Amino acid sequence: MRTILVTGGAGFIGSNFVRMVLEEHPDIRVVNLDKLTYAGNLENLEGYRDHPNHIFVKGDICDGALVESLISTYKIDAVINFAAESHVDRSLEEPGIFIETNVKGTLTLLKIALEKKLERFVQISTDEVYGSLGPEGKFTEATPLSPNSPYSASKASADMLVQAFGHSWGLRYNITRCSNNYGPYQFPEKMIPLMIHNALKDKPLPVYGDGMHIRDWLYVYDHCTAVWKVLTEAQPGRVYNIGGNNEKHNLDVVRLILKALGKPESLITFVKDRPGHDRRYAIDSSRIMAELNWRPSVSFEEGLSRTIRWYLEHSEWLNHVVSGQYQDYYKRMYSNR
Repeated sequence: MRTILVTGGAGFIGSNFVRMVLEEHPDIRVVNLDKLTYAGNLENLEGYRDHPNHIFVKGDICDGALVESLISTYKIDAVINFAAESHVDRSLEEPGIFIETNVKGTLTLLKIALEKKLERFVQISTDEVYGSLGPEGKFTEATPLSPNSPYSASKASADMLVQAFGHSWGLRYNITRCSNNYGPYQFPEKMIPLMIHNALKDKPLPVYGDGMHIRDWLYVYDHCTAVWKVLTEAQPGRVYNIGGNNEKHNLDVVRLILKALGKPESLITFVKDRPGHDRRYAIDSSRIMAELNWRPSVSFEEGLSRTIRWYLEHSEWLNHVVSGQYQDYYKRMYSNR
């Protein structure tokens, strides 16, 4: 049985990936390392925490001794690094935390992966490392990195470290850069779950600037299947963009959510734009489609419908995460805008 180390496997995308692997690949054992910060939540793994092929370990990817012990003890074959601080607004408030986890943590993992001669290191990155697009064109894997926030700068730094370890010492790596994910178990600081939660509570829906920022939306399950393809089929050293081919204005997404929930558009509240807010992202996924025969399986309309239904059916989960520290953060972000 092959064993993979999934870092950040109690977060939004990581937990969806762990669930998918345990459901669809019974010959794989998952060692799941997560620090359980505000967005890492064991409830995301409900029904899978005690799965015979799942081993959960609470810990920090910056803890080299722990990472080395896990790789040796469980005879890890590959690392999939989902662990990251990932919210742009938080990076504008506390950039140091993003350097610590996203850069230093990735470096810790790389050094040990190289030392232990692992079969593969898959770095989960973001399209935000490319910066902002104009009204035309899409990001390709050849687009120069031009990050515009502390978050995207930390992810670009990690990507370059991964590539340097491959070039300098022969580490067998891949990097994936995805567009905006959405779906079950997403912490409600991100736009779609935030808007769903506020609409359900008849609270104002804060929309940055004029709401005309464009994002390419990717249903989280489709992202997970793409990462699996990269892990199991890609040639080492290849970078893959993963997009959903769903460019939408933020305001249009908010309106779709309100319509689905039967709530009035009067709940929309325009707030001061975030500093350096990238205007448009769009992903060209032709490389992964051609080389690995991957395709997104869920349209945006269907994915949004599934997502809203999931939050309606999991109100207890939502109530548990929307409390305490998150409420304080929410007030800091939006109370004076």
